[in-house]
Amino acid sequence: MSDTQTAAEERIPVTVLTGFLGSGKTTLLNKLLRRPELADTAVIINEFGEIGLDHLLVEKSNDEGMVTLNSGCLCCTVRGDLVRTMSELFLKRSRGEVSPFKRMVVETTGLADPAPILHTLMTDPLLASRYRLDGVVTTVDGVNGASTLDNHEEAVKQAAVADRLLLTKVDIADAPKLADLKHRLQHLNPGAPFHEVATGEIDPNQILNAGLYNPETKSADVKKWLQAEAYEGGHDHAHGHHHHGHGHDHGHSHDHAHGHGEQDPHDVNRHDDRIRSFCMTFDEPMSWSTVAAAFDALVTYRGPDLLRMKGILNVKDTDKPVVIHGVQHVFHPPATLDAWPEGDDRKSRVVFITRDIGESTIRKVFSSFFDAEKKGWGQEESRKQ
Repeated sequence: MSDTQTAAEERIPVTVLTGFLGSGKTTLLNKLLRRPELADTAVIINEFGEIGLDHLLVEKSNDEGMVTLNSGCLCCTVRGDLVRTMSELFLKRSRGEVSPFKRMVVETTGLADPAPILHTLMTDPLLASRYRLDGVVTTVDGVNGASTLDNHEEAVKQAAVADRLLLTKVDIADAPKLADLKHRLQHLNPGAPFHEVATGEIDPNQILNAGLYNPETKSADVKKWLQAEAYEGGHDHAHGHHHHGHGHDHGHSHDHAHGHGEQDPHDVNRHDDRIRSFCMTFDEPMSWSTVAAAFDALVTYRGPDLLRMKGILNVKDTDKPVVIHGVQHVFHPPATLDAWPEGDDRKSRVVFITRDIGESTIRKVFSSFFDAEKKGWGQEESRKQ
């Protein structure tokens, strides 16, 4: 196993649980924390007018906002800095002052954009050495979800950046409206498998281990993490395949701009019409400096609108795949995996979820950098001769 994967195994997986006010996060947590799979879990709740966890679960409380739950879980309320809270919890774990938790759930406030929490987990050196982001789980209200998405852009972002979507209250939702909401979520974020939740009940295994590393196989599960096949086949609204004028890339796109006859005329201003999701594939190996420069340019000019990017790259000068992960302007340090997934064709694949950036724009940026690199090679060759 590579050092990267060994280090990942030793870090504590963190699930970020987000979702709009009233979408059932706390009900879900109450049920989850009773399950044996969630024993030895530390829970951090961003308090902001949220209903607390069920008092039946609570054993004791102290002045620091820490409570111990019956199932062996810890619960902590963030009054300030998430970095400080997570660091202190880790130190208390090391000193044996709290139970040796094996995973963490961070519940965001219902009004929050989850990006800052993801940035913190990705960039704070202290946290990054002790914790790893396992996945973003977003609850969407099966009854009121459509109007929430219509009226609140943050709710759309919460759904767009998710690794797993949970459709709550399905037991009391109107069936046709629920079907419309499912269709809408699939367009918004095709790469996130979604699960229906009635009365807060869900199998924990459907939301845990949603990240790159699979603790059962002790290796990276790239295909499950990228979900690239979800972008393929039948949804390429805005672009046909293979006609981008650049020899080694093609895309599978959910680039559903206006004017495709998919939506009612009065819905054209919906927030999720601004979201684009697509997977770009590159057949040729790429030099790290060129691809890094291309991402750098994208981040410089359009950082806030690059909601999430995940990718596996075939980089020149190494036989091993390089994994990249970005949320807006923040990128996780690239990780080198031990080996390509079994049966992989070694093509680079990058999944993008963007706001107001079409696939063609990103394609042009990459093309310009690849073309510049080729011209540079030509000049080098002519100078040698």
